[in-house]
Amino acid sequence: MASGVRVRSPVNAGYFYPANPGELAETLRASFLHRLGPGRLPEKAPREYTGRVIGVVAPHAGYVYSGHVAAHSYLELSDAGRPDVVFILGPNHHALGVPIAVDENDAWETPLGQVMVDKELAKELSSLERIVLFDYQAHFYEHSIEVQIPFLQFTFPETPRIVPISMMLQTPEAAVRVGKAIASLIKNKGLKAYVIASSDMSHYVEARIAREKDFKAIEKIKALDVEGLYDTVIEEDISMCGPGPVMVLMQVARELGYTNVRLLKYADSGDVTGDKSSVVAYASLSFEK
Repeated sequence: MASGVRVRSPVNAGYFYPANPGELAETLRASFLHRLGPGRLPEKAPREYTGRVIGVVAPHAGYVYSGHVAAHSYLELSDAGRPDVVFILGPNHHALGVPIAVDENDAWETPLGQVMVDKELAKELSSLERIVLFDYQAHFYEHSIEVQIPFLQFTFPETPRIVPISMMLQTPEAAVRVGKAIASLIKNKGLKAYVIASSDMSHYVEARIAREKDFKAIEKIKALDVEGLYDTVIEEDISMCGPGPVMVLMQVARELGYTNVRLLKYADSGDVTGDKSSVVAYASLSFEK
């Protein structure tokens, strides 16, 4: 990496996922082969990009709790082929920085190595949609995007460039604007691209209640009903932390004709701990032609 290049450090390594490269690689492998995972590993030789899938929803908790759910999303991307660029959107849990922030760094580092940010594409996105601003503070401590990077590296050893976007502002209006801008770039530039929406579902409620509430939200996601998802999250008091990123992906799918949304896996932390009285729930979804 050339001198003067700004690199975001893996500040959540050792917390949400292992800091040791070998241990991290084994944890990722185990996520795919977990009893609740997809049951097979990504192809060693990446397939050609097919355009069959435009994006996925993936959770962002500690890998021990949600890695096996995230693995379903990444295996779907592996099967759909290697892209050139991945837009990764996550909620801003720390309320730092600007409302919608694309990262200023040139690369993101994990224990598995560095992944380049597509700065030119990020600049085009910010120029096209003025509510997307360059800002590093929003990304400084945030884990919701960081935990996706090792999965991306494991899935695609020749890792595609990324455009990391942190969302503190998670309104339907903002999501539609960002989604339309991303879709416009993908269409007009002919990009081989994916959009990853990082979100967990219900937090700290009984598993039965989490499932009941979350599936109301999932039905809105499958219908690509942006306003409906937002209204359902508010009206049903669903503690889903990333409705904004998911609504962006929904809008991208609407704009580009990816109308088939499949629920790949739904699970909760109680599946690992055995405690179903208070769980965090996770969903993996794929947006397809």
